[in-house]
Amino acid sequence: MLKYSLKRILYSSIILFFVMFIIYILMYNMPSGYIETKARELASRPGATKSYQEWLSDLNAQYGMDQGVVRGYLTWVKSAVSGKWGDSWSWTIPVTKEFHNTVWYSFILGLISFILEILIAIPLGITAARKQYSFTDYFTTVVSMVCISMPTFFLATILKYVFSVKLGWFDLSGMQSRNYMNLSSFGKFLDVAKHFVLPAITLTVISIGGLMRYTRTNMLEVLNSDYIRTARAKGVPEKKVINYHAFRNTLIPLVTSLGGSLPSLFGGALITETLFSIRGIGYASYTSMTQGDIPFIMFYLAFISILTLLGNLISDLLYAVVDPRVRLS
Repeated sequence: MLKYSLKRILYSSIILFFVMFIIYILMYNMPSGYIETKARELASRPGATKSYQEWLSDLNAQYGMDQGVVRGYLTWVKSAVSGKWGDSWSWTIPVTKEFHNTVWYSFILGLISFILEILIAIPLGITAARKQYSFTDYFTTVVSMVCISMPTFFLATILKYVFSVKLGWFDLSGMQSRNYMNLSSFGKFLDVAKHFVLPAITLTVISIGGLMRYTRTNMLEVLNSDYIRTARAKGVPEKKVINYHAFRNTLIPLVTSLGGSLPSLFGGALITETLFSIRGIGYASYTSMTQGDIPFIMFYLAFISILTLLGNLISDLLYAVVDPRVRLS
């Protein structure tokens, strides 16, 4: 397994190199007037220590915009490998510091929705497969299709209208109440947690539909297998047939789906965080993209690319854990 992992990491590094090269080309071909506008803005800020020409030279040299695509990209790679990601143009602090300030809010929100998604979608999918063509199956199918089809902004708007505007249980947006500073430490924790309820519900609802259908489809395929019929013919209890024989084999395709969820845990939910004004990495990346913050965008996209490749590697390794027939070589 160690040899296989090292081999995959090497391949992933090559893929990451070319993925970031494509992203760099896109950044390189952004309207050139933006860098000039940004340099003029930085030079006109109160307390600015550099002139317009100095800022323009620094911004172009920082990302190799004055060296051509290939040499510029190699310059960026050299800086990135050494940990020099530069300062964010939007947040006026180092990119890594803004990342550290925001990523944990996204991780907490993503982890809550991920756990709820597993606890809700997988049992419902298994139940629908066990009771095929029953009312439970039809009801689960309808619910899953509604969840799949429902846009994030629509669901978020409905939740805010019902629970914030009509019932007044939650604030419309933000992460803190007005009296946050007057609360105790535990009260502050509860206040922040309360603001995460609606975003967590939004992420969970839009996520469970796909996983529910995926679980049901794979469970039906397993239940129709010959070895399941053999187990039932031998008198194996139905509970053991479902929980041991069938479910374990259903895990194999589910591992692929769940392994791909890693980027969403740390990568943030761009639309949800923006709608609820949750200061996570998704909200920060959206703001940076709208303002053309090249340093933060490059760092964020590199981070998402690494998580995606890592998620694929974890999925492949988990195959050998859930299925003894799989051997990594």
